[in-house]
Amino acid sequence: MPNQYTAIITKEDNWWIGWVEEIPGANAQERTKKELLLSLKEAAKDIIELRRQQSINEIKTDYQEVSLAI
Repeated sequence: MPNQYTAIITKEDNWWIGWVEEIPGANAQERTKKELLLSLKEAAKDIIELRRQQSINEIKTDYQEVSLAI
């Protein structure tokens, strides 16, 4: 089962804007709701991967990756 997150979205004038509540920095602004939701998904994926890579790069010793279901 994929992880699920909460997108907060609203329409302001001609723009849809939103952010992913659980992932700081995952935000977007688009002309349509459909485009906004796609952009938010991509932003969330990009930020998660960036933080994952940053964490791995900071490790100075051997490490293990263990799946953790929440």
